[in-house]
Amino acid sequence: MESSSSFRKNKYAFAMGTFGRDMVYSLVSMYLIVFITEVVGVSNRELLTINTIIIFIRVFDAFNDPIMGVIVDNTRSRYGKYKPWIFLGVLLAGILTVLLFLDTSFSGNSFVFYVTFIYLLWGMAWTMNDISYWSMMPSLSYDQKQREEIGALARIYANLGLFFVVASVIPLTNALGEAAGSLKRGYFVFAVLLVAVMVLFQMITVFFVKEPPVLGGHDFKKTTLKGMIRALTQNDQLMVTAIAMALFMIGYMTTTSFGVYYFKYVYLDETMYSIFALVLGVSQITALLLFPRFSKRYDRKTLYGGAILLILLGYVLFFFSPANMIFIGISGIMLFVGQAFIQLLMLVFLADTIEYGHWKLGKRNESVSFAIQPFINKMGAAVAQGIVGYTLVISGINGLTEGEMLSAQGLLIMKSAMMLLPLLLIVISFLLYKKKYIIDEKTYGKILEELVEREGSN
Repeated sequence: MESSSSFRKNKYAFAMGTFGRDMVYSLVSMYLIVFITEVVGVSNRELLTINTIIIFIRVFDAFNDPIMGVIVDNTRSRYGKYKPWIFLGVLLAGILTVLLFLDTSFSGNSFVFYVTFIYLLWGMAWTMNDISYWSMMPSLSYDQKQREEIGALARIYANLGLFFVVASVIPLTNALGEAAGSLKRGYFVFAVLLVAVMVLFQMITVFFVKEPPVLGGHDFKKTTLKGMIRALTQNDQLMVTAIAMALFMIGYMTTTSFGVYYFKYVYLDETMYSIFALVLGVSQITALLLFPRFSKRYDRKTLYGGAILLILLGYVLFFFSPANMIFIGISGIMLFVGQAFIQLLMLVFLADTIEYGHWKLGKRNESVSFAIQPFINKMGAAVAQGIVGYTLVISGINGLTEGEMLSAQGLLIMKSAMMLLPLLLIVISFLLYKKKYIIDEKTYGKILEELVEREGSN
């Protein structure tokens, strides 16, 4: 095991890289649709076209993730196999993010073509960075508790970035828009600032993380496409984790993507969205800070079950809450504290399946295996995008004029899509994990022992 000082340095240098990344990812995944519908302004036909094309792009991009994993696994350079792609990916993604929010003169079909084409390129650039960045995490430690520490700290920095954007997007874009002359330009300046932060914090990871030696010896054989399929499909625990994560992320991202619309059309005061987001951000980050203490007292299955119960109660309270910030705030805290625990647990479950796959299949495939996480995030975002986009049309929200109220039927449609559907998906995710996931602390310890024995025999 690496020295404590080396581990601490790696932990912080890696985790800090998520801060700006999640700022930019949140801006694109959650607020590009808001920018298109509420700032640029498009017809129902144009919205449905953009929404459908973006869904297909996200699905296409998600299937690129395992292929990018093969490329990373096969990379041999003086800088390692992760850092070259982290560096190149963040630069390209940054440029394309700025272009997505550029104040163009396009309208109608030309705007539809522009935004979908740039989004396609953005997704490919993001894949370069995302796969290589998260693939690095399991290589930093083989100790489960240390992995939980790295994962918790990474999620803390990620959520700081996420909730900064969620809490500031409305007031800052309005303020920047007033200074720059239009709300479109306000979003553009906001995007430029977030990209600068992303590049800065990613460089901390690139220049200061040092990878420890590989347990079980280096495998210099290149991963083929056939090997990629084998690494994914024959690792049963990876598949269980992937499906459970996918169901959870679809539910989680659907709920969060409705946030601005809920406060604008249900609560009737979109300025309160920033305050609500700030409260949720503080509660989620607090939960992540406390996670290591709970982890010492309870096993992972107990923590997972408790988090699911909290989410269940939160969704029920949220659905039946009146438009009152106290009730909404309490239900939101319950949801996001539970989701913080589950997101972190899913991350370490996924990391542990890498050693399981190495033990079972005889080859270590960090990048191919960890490509599942961004694959799932993108598939989740694609499905959530579809749910939100089509709900905006079906409920009548996209057709509302300024100051027009949403009908009771439209309100029920939106709340059901935002709360009841995600709740169902998250519960199914938990039931699948409980029945099929077998890598507990004891099993993982035995796997590591056998891998060490193999290293000794080699």
